[in-house]
Amino acid sequence: MVIFYCGNEVVTEADGRSGRGGALMDGMAPALEEARAALAEGEIPVGAALYRGEELVCSDHNRREQRHDPTAHAELLCLRRGGEILGDWRLRECTLYVTLEPCPMCAGALVMSRLGLCVFGAADPAYGCCGSVYDLPADPALRSRTRWRQDPGAEKECRALLESFFQGRRDDASGI
Repeated sequence: MVIFYCGNEVVTEADGRSGRGGALMDGMAPALEEARAALAEGEIPVGAALYRGEELVCSDHNRREQRHDPTAHAELLCLRRGGEILGDWRLRECTLYVTLEPCPMCAGALVMSRLGLCVFGAADPAYGCCGSVYDLPADPALRSRTRWRQDPGAEKECRALLESFFQGRRDDASGI
């Protein structure tokens, strides 16, 4: 059984992309590849992959340092490109896989794009707005809702990439 969250509502259904071999991890694979690319480029290793049904529409990773753009998060880049490819900003039939729980900016973009489902790997206790710090996609003050779920099968690998990046930053700062 697959459990989705939207505020206080818990939905148990097998829709979204969960039918892909019964494992949500399959959809996360391109997002993990993108996160590894971000790590190699010195970016915070967050990757995202946008699907419509079983079709991979696009994938990308954080590019804030490259572009000198505070909004160049993997999620926003995927939503933007996905809208261009699909010819519609409404992404109701889409699922976004992302290696880290979306921040307030990205969670807002999920809602504004009318995204059908967001699946994330690692929770973000500092900035996560799909349940950790706040549940922005389910805020009753907003007219739209985006369902989300954490993929426990991907959490360990997603977190390991982030820890590797930040350990490297700490080592650089201490001169090791």
